[in-house]
Amino acid sequence: SGASPRNSLPRTQPSPRQIQQETHIRWHTRLVELRWVSGADQDAVVEAGRLFDHAPRQAWTRKFLTQPGHHLCIAYVGGEPAGFVSGVELTHPDKGTEMFLYELGVDERFRGRGIGTALVQALVRLAQERDCYGMWVLTDADNSAALRAYRAAGAGAHRTQVMLEWRFGSVDSSGP
Repeated sequence: SGASPRNSLPRTQPSPRQIQQETHIRWHTRLVELRWVSGADQDAVVEAGRLFDHAPRQAWTRKFLTQPGHHLCIAYVGGEPAGFVSGVELTHPDKGTEMFLYELGVDERFRGRGIGTALVQALVRLAQERDCYGMWVLTDADNSAALRAYRAAGAGAHRTQVMLEWRFGSVDSSGP
């Protein structure tokens, strides 16, 4: 095919129902695998734990992976976790279902090589397959790596937004 090595993805992305299928992309001379993670694959999340902001907790991992509409894809380079993307389907009575890109993380050693973009594109394809009307993400204005990955995967700024939040405790001090 005429696609460049760092952006060559299969035409279809496996859904969580097809967990056993693996997506491969070529990046430079190394193979990158994108694997959708299911409730039975909690160990994969633990193995990729350094990619997350905090160490994944077993109960939270199980809850995330077993809830319908929650999706997690891990990228591997040479069998090593290199990045991940997570998404959550949100449905509203008057709008339908959209995909929220919950988090994108790429190990610093693998940044700038198209892995973040490939992960976002995989989530875009999954959202389309699941009949989401759109997908959205929030990120810090100075997070240039994330902004590059999102824009390279087809996202554009919609309008000026204001994010307000409520805090009910610390991730580090609550939960199992």
